Amino acid sequence: MGVMDVFNSASKGASDKAKNMSELSNLRKKIMYEEERIMEIFTDIGKKYYLNPNEDPAVFKKLCDDINIRRRRIKKMKFDFNNIKGCKICPKCGAEVSAKFQFCGSCGASIPDPNLDDDDTSDITLSYTYQID
Repeated sequence: MGVMDVFNSASKGASDKAKNMSELSNLRKKIMYEEERIMEIFTDIGKKYYLNPNEDPAVFKKLCDDINIRRRRIKKMKFDFNNIKGCKICPKCGAEVSAKFQFCGSCGASIPDPNLDDDDTSDITLSYTYQID
């Protein structure tokens, strides 16, 4: 391997790293946008119910469907984000796990396929709670 080969290899590595950093930054921004939009939709649902508790359920269903679509987008973007980093996140303990493993090294939990179980709502958290009578 000549000097130029070493230089080209190092240059390509730096270029790939910069590209990955840019992709990670873009994914972070997109995830934040989708999460903010979901919170806006939750707020919209609350306002609509408050102003008209007898609102047509189809209106609420459309808003809930929008939330579910955005959640699936977020899930895919988080998978892509971690894939670029070369890791997965354990759903049980939150530890980063190498992308090549199917089980968490910290707690032993199975690392699920992110393309399955799209309807899981366990990751939705609200900063407030209220009860509707």
